Amino acid sequence: MKRGLDSASPLHRDKKSSVSGKPWPTAEEDTYRGILADKTSTTSQEELTVSMLIDEETAARNRDALERALRHIGAPVTKADIAAFASDPGGTLDDAKRDPASRGQQPSVSRRRMVTGIGMAGAAAALLSTRARADAPPGAVSYPVQADPAREQGRPMGEDRGYGSRSQFETEVRWWLPSRIASFTPMQNGYGIITPSGLHYERHHAGIPNIDPRRHHLVVHGMVDRPMKFSVAELKRFPSVSRIHFMECSGSLVSGSTAQRTHGLVSTSEWTGVLLSTLLRQVGLQDGAAWVLAEGADGSVLSRSVPLDKCLQDAMVVYAQNGEAIRPEQGYPIRLFLPGWEGNASVKWLRRLEVSDKPFMTRWETSKYTDIITKTGKARQFSFVMETKSVITFPSGEMRLPGPGFYEVNGLAWSGRGRIARVEISTDGGKTWALAALQDPVLPIAQTRFRFPWVWDGSAARVMSRATDETGYTQPTFRQIAAERGELAAGVIYHINHIAAWEIDRDGNVKFVHPSQV
Repeated sequence: MKRGLDSASPLHRDKKSSVSGKPWPTAEEDTYRGILADKTSTTSQEELTVSMLIDEETAARNRDALERALRHIGAPVTKADIAAFASDPGGTLDDAKRDPASRGQQPSVSRRRMVTGIGMAGAAAALLSTRARADAPPGAVSYPVQADPAREQGRPMGEDRGYGSRSQFETEVRWWLPSRIASFTPMQNGYGIITPSGLHYERHHAGIPNIDPRRHHLVVHGMVDRPMKFSVAELKRFPSVSRIHFMECSGSLVSGSTAQRTHGLVSTSEWTGVLLSTLLRQVGLQDGAAWVLAEGADGSVLSRSVPLDKCLQDAMVVYAQNGEAIRPEQGYPIRLFLPGWEGNASVKWLRRLEVSDKPFMTRWETSKYTDIITKTGKARQFSFVMETKSVITFPSGEMRLPGPGFYEVNGLAWSGRGRIARVEISTDGGKTWALAALQDPVLPIAQTRFRFPWVWDGSAARVMSRATDETGYTQPTFRQIAAERGELAAGVIYHINHIAAWEIDRDGNVKFVHPSQV
C-alpha cells in the first residue's frame, strides 16, 4: 500500500486496517484492487480507505471474471509441439507443425565457418552501412532478417560505430507541427516513466543552435558581490546532482486524434547538473535580490524572469540527460531546469543569469506565456507551476481493440507540486470511478505510470482518468476550467489540465473525445 505517500497518510497502513480490522488485499488483489473490489472512490481520505477494503464475495466474483478473461490471451500448444520445438534450435512453433522428416535438415554451421563468417560479415556491413541507415526508421539500421538465427552467424560488433541503435522494427518517432516549432513525444508507445532522449518533446523559437561547448560560458552578474563567468568544464567541477523530473510545455492542444498530439508536450528524464543555489553562493547575493533573468543563446535570445526563491530551492543548471550530454534540441551544452514549472522558463542554451530586485517583464512573460481570463478581460502572469494532469495511453486515439476480453488500461499522471497520490479510472464516461494501481517508483514532480485491469464486454465505452496529487488537488474537467477562466480560445491554451477521454465503439475503434463533452 506504500504508493509513495508519507507515513502520515491514511493510505499507509499495516497488514490489517485500523478502520475495520479486516485483512488488506493480497498482492494480486492490491495490484488490481479497482476491479476486484468494484468500489468507487471518494474524495474523503477516510472514506477512500474504507472503500479499498474488499468485500469477499465481490472480490471472488471479479477475480473469477478476470481469470477467465486472462485465459483467452495467447494460443495453446501441445506437448508434441513443445518437444519438436526444443529439438530444433533453429525452428519455430510453426515449424514444429510441419512434416517431422523435414525438420532439422538445415545444414549445421561449424565453428570455423562461424569465425570466418565474422570477417565476411564485417566487410559486407561496411559496404551496406550507408544504405542500411537510409532504409531504416530514424535511430535504427536496417539489416537482412535471418531465416534461421540459431544456425547463422550474427553480425559483428561495431556496425553502429560505437553508439547503439534501436531495432529496425521499432518505428515510433516524434510528431511535429507543420511550422517545425514543436515536436510531440509518442506517449502511447512508451514504457515505464523515462522518456528516451531521442523522443523527448521539443519547443523552439528560433531553431536549434549549434554551440561549441569549449567556447560557451555562463555569466552570472547583477545584484551580486562577485560577477563571474563559468566555462562548461568549470560547471562540471562543482558537486553534481541527478534528479528524475518531468518537463512540460505550458501550451496544450485542446484537440488531437492521439495521445501524442493531445498530451505529447511532456516528457520525463533523469537530469544531471549543478544546483543553481551552488553558483549563487559563489557569486554572493546582495540585499534586496528577488529575481533572476535567465537568457538563452539561441536566435530568439529567449529570456525569462525567475523568482529567487525557486532558484535557491531546486533549480539546476543541467548538462546531462539520461546518462549522457543533453541533446542539442534540449539546450546543449547547458540549460536551466526548473522542476515542476512550465518548460519555457527552463531556458535552453543558457548563457546569462542576471540577479535583480524585480522581474524583467520580457516579451516571453508579457505578450506570451500568460493565461487569458476571458471572464475579466485580464491575463494571469507568472503562472509557473504545472498542475496535476493524467492521460490514458492505452487504449487511446487511433488504436483498435481486436475484440472483447481482458485489457490493461494504463497511462501516466504527473503534478508540478509533488507526488501523485491516486489515479481513478472510469469506463462509463464518468458515471463511476475506481482506483488504479500506481506503478513504482512514485516520485515527486515526475510522471507516474498507472494500471487498471478491464474486461471489455464489446459494448461502446468511454474511458477516462483523473489524478490527485499529494496536496489534495484533483484534476478538473474542461468545463470546470472554463467556468473559472471564462470561454477558452480555440487552438493553444496555456496551463490547461482537464480530464481527457477516449471513446471505444463496438468494433473496438478508439477515438478522441473533445474535452467540452466530458
